Amino acid sequence: MVEIVAVVVGLVTLTAGVRAGARRLGVPDPIALLVVGAAVSWVPGVPPLRIDPDLVLVVLLPVLLYCAAFAASLPAFRRHVRPILLLSVGLTIVSALAVGVVASAVVPGLGFAAACALGAAVAPPDAVAATAVARGIRMPRRVEALLEGESLFNDAAALSVLTVAVGAATGESLSFTQATGQFLLNALGGLVIGAVMAAVVGWVRRRALNPYTDVVVFLVAPFAAFLPAEVVGASGLVAVVITGLYLGHRATAIMEPGARVVTGSVRTALSWLLEGVVFLLVGLELREVVAGLASTPLRVVVVSAVSVVITLIVVRVVWLALTEQAAPAAVGRRRASWGESTLTAWAGMRGAVSLAAVLTLPLVVPDGRAFPQRDLIVFLTFVVIVATLLGQGLTLPLLARRLVGGDSEAAAEARQEAQARREAADAAMARLEEMHQDAPGGEEIVDQLRRRVQNRVRAADEQLAAIETEARADTADSDPRAYLEPRRAPDTGQPELPRDTYRRFSQAMIVAERARLLALRDDGRLGEDAFVRIQRELDLEQAALLVR
Repeated sequence: MVEIVAVVVGLVTLTAGVRAGARRLGVPDPIALLVVGAAVSWVPGVPPLRIDPDLVLVVLLPVLLYCAAFAASLPAFRRHVRPILLLSVGLTIVSALAVGVVASAVVPGLGFAAACALGAAVAPPDAVAATAVARGIRMPRRVEALLEGESLFNDAAALSVLTVAVGAATGESLSFTQATGQFLLNALGGLVIGAVMAAVVGWVRRRALNPYTDVVVFLVAPFAAFLPAEVVGASGLVAVVITGLYLGHRATAIMEPGARVVTGSVRTALSWLLEGVVFLLVGLELREVVAGLASTPLRVVVVSAVSVVITLIVVRVVWLALTEQAAPAAVGRRRASWGESTLTAWAGMRGAVSLAAVLTLPLVVPDGRAFPQRDLIVFLTFVVIVATLLGQGLTLPLLARRLVGGDSEAAAEARQEAQARREAADAAMARLEEMHQDAPGGEEIVDQLRRRVQNRVRAADEQLAAIETEARADTADSDPRAYLEPRRAPDTGQPELPRDTYRRFSQAMIVAERARLLALRDDGRLGEDAFVRIQRELDLEQAALLVR
């Protein structure tokens, strides 16, 4: 027990230290953690590390996927559902089969089934890797939405192909119809269970009035969705993503402001820590992975590694050229820009999901033979992770800066946010005047609140004017008030205290602002990041009112 605690403390401390150093040096965190972990694995006295795949697939990945889905934009996913599904399902299956063809041709004795198992492991870009590398890069919103949606949903397709490939390699082959049925069961079953658990957790969250109770609900939710789906043979990862998307989208209506503030801080800290631990673990696995290649000729290792990496990159580039350029042009639909397609194609970083998936390969097949070239398959998976993180991760920022459109889109987003702040302030002012007409009196309080809103309007107008000057130089959710509308003071025959009047009016104004922001977000006129940023300001303001 003491050894386990020491290892956990060491991993957490090293992760925090490396991430802090990477930020000072301007190096993407995943790359710094991967390099440091690989270096530490060769330090004399450090015992070899073998990652338990269940630690990643059952413990870490559900939490990370839930955090990523909770913060994702459901309206953006709806707008781009077709290209997201083409990437997360179509490209994943095509990549797995392409790697299977190439690897079986260049690796003696591997076989097509085992090669497809390798392809299934390395096919899906990782949600953790994609978001961690892209977080510090300004990319077009459409590209961010595609990468986010792809990496959230491609695991079900990859693990389904992996199951079929392993079955074929071990003599338990499935027909095409059976394999398709299994994939549909995994995906649709996960979707249904995720929707059911989202409704259940949402019902609980509406009644969790203590912010710290809501944090517990947040921590339990990914496993509450994952475990039932896995028990019935559906995709637990799809269930987790569906639950996270719904609850994140509905957080404004089903959570109190204080709960959103506390839970948001916990979610940010938890995902920050677990992301780092995952990449550090991948690096620490290097020594153990290399040790398994003692009997494999160097030429085979080099040729197969180069072939697999090139195949994945080429297939992704060609797929995006076909689905985002050629096919839309052929049917007369609006095409994505070549810059967006290029960035999407080059952002296919792999991560710990691939390594965890490949480590689930059995050591032996039912007849007692070793699984074909298992050690080489594990090493090739590791090479793909390192090559995509280092090669694509380091060059992606440069590519994003060189491609046009980033600055103009940033200005448009800033203008959109400023306009949303102005409209929210107008909604607050209208609500204030409405309440003042219904209950005249308290002129001093009303004037104070008017000045506060006018300051917001003035700040929004100044922000819009600054944006325009710089440019020249170069429906709400069901009913958010049902949960957040402040109650009127009870009619006790006594006059309401000025403090209580101020609190009641302020909360009603904040509710009006939040309702307007929800409508703008759901209409696609306000981005998810800006919505979250403004909502957090309102939550902090409303939480302060509640404790006065």
